[in-house]
Amino acid sequence: MLSAQLNDYLAEVGLTATEQQKQQLVDFVGMLNKWNKAFNLTSVRDPEQMLIRHIMDSLVVSPHLKGDRFIDVGTGPGLPGIPLAILNPDKEFVLLDSLGKRIRFQKQVQFELGINNISSIESRVEAYQPEELFDGVLSRAFASIQDMLHWCQHLPKQDGCFYALKGQLSEEEMSQMPAGFVVTDTIELNVPKLDEQRHLLRVIKQD
Repeated sequence: MLSAQLNDYLAEVGLTATEQQKQQLVDFVGMLNKWNKAFNLTSVRDPEQMLIRHIMDSLVVSPHLKGDRFIDVGTGPGLPGIPLAILNPDKEFVLLDSLGKRIRFQKQVQFELGINNISSIESRVEAYQPEELFDGVLSRAFASIQDMLHWCQHLPKQDGCFYALKGQLSEEEMSQMPAGFVVTDTIELNVPKLDEQRHLLRVIKQD
């Protein structure tokens, strides 16, 4: 059932995935659903809704990623990092979250599904000092873009980019962009079966 829906959704947004990748995505939903009952990882309870609101909502960002090394800040159970890592085995994803139960879940996913391009780190973002900086800093968890840029400004390479996954865009929020940062792209994302606005903001730091 989920596999057929996933096939339809991928076709609708023009994304291709191997049979193994599709199986990993469906299995990830299964694990999320199972663990959610005990660990309360997401407010979405229905696997079909998880496929739309978590998997596809993450995957539509994939065509817009530039570079090889990414960090997903405040990743929760691994969103959007794990779906993106499954679809992009040639890219590396660090999943950062401050809650141990979420990190344990991610590590179990990595082990059970054989995902080799993710690493999970339990830390608050302001305390995390990476050995190597990132091409892209992803987040769908921050309340405001100002907070994201404030807390994460030490993470990208000099030519790196922030990817903020947002719902509806607020003019007020956009007008309060911190000094030294510029929005280079505002991309409207279409998620199958989701009748809500989704946007991806690409932001760079100016010297």
